[in-house]
Amino acid sequence: MNQYLWVEKYRPSTIDECILPESMKKTFREFIDSGELPNFLFCGGAGVGKTTVAKALCNEIGAEYLFINGSEESGIDVLRNKIKSFASSVSLTDAKKVVILDEADYLNPNSTQPALRGFIEEFSNNCRFIFTCNFKNRIIEPLHSRCAVIEFKVDNKDKPTIMGAFYKRVVGILKSENIAFEPKVVVELVTKYFPDYRRILNELQRYSVSGTIDAGLLVNIGDESYTELVKYLKTKNFTEVRKWVGKNSDTESTELFRKFYDKAIDILEQGSIPQLVLILAEYQYKAAFVADREINTMAALTEIMAQLKFK
Repeated sequence: MNQYLWVEKYRPSTIDECILPESMKKTFREFIDSGELPNFLFCGGAGVGKTTVAKALCNEIGAEYLFINGSEESGIDVLRNKIKSFASSVSLTDAKKVVILDEADYLNPNSTQPALRGFIEEFSNNCRFIFTCNFKNRIIEPLHSRCAVIEFKVDNKDKPTIMGAFYKRVVGILKSENIAFEPKVVVELVTKYFPDYRRILNELQRYSVSGTIDAGLLVNIGDESYTELVKYLKTKNFTEVRKWVGKNSDTESTELFRKFYDKAIDILEQGSIPQLVLILAEYQYKAAFVADREINTMAALTEIMAQLKFK
């Protein structure tokens, strides 16, 4: 099933294949050449390649790795069982061992994260840890100090080069999948979601089902859906708001919340804007810990609908 998904089927397996600023690639190549990895903390927005780079590093140094998604397995028992068993065992091939803790900002900062400090030191002779996170401020300082911190961000001067490289990668994928496309549409999609590579590929695959990527896609990625949601909130139509959330469950809550923040002055009475900021901040924080993000998004929209005055 995974190989049906383009993000997995075309995931780079080496650092040279990854689309990164050259300075970052140079840093990773130096570690590969040395044959040793430090403990890493990879920080950056969603879909920028943190997990891909972690796996590519393991591939290139021939490391055996254990992959754990922190948003799904965040309890202390995961440490005691899966991680400890993996890190303490002896590899049959003498391969180096690496634990990749994806979405580590979802790990409990009061129990799981502190426990990791001891594990990093206890297994330092035969195991390394690579943490990935969207929000580095949710990772406790003792873990920061035990890792080489790499921020996945693209400077403005590098954006044209990186976007151009990813556009070429996307075109290659579309041709490989025999999908007809209009170049300007692909350019606009890349521009809209850059640097979220995963989102770009998922959107392209989603709209490629018809066999072509054309101007009709631009309508789908516009603001119509958001405008529709605002109309439902303004009329306090709870049923339609809930339907909208279900239909758009693949939309990141952080993206939606940011849109409300940016558009607040256009849709809300002046006196409601401070309350909107407080609601957004509260539910954005909760999004890192809740079991069901759709319910969390619905709860935020319910408060917005009930408490704020729309123009």
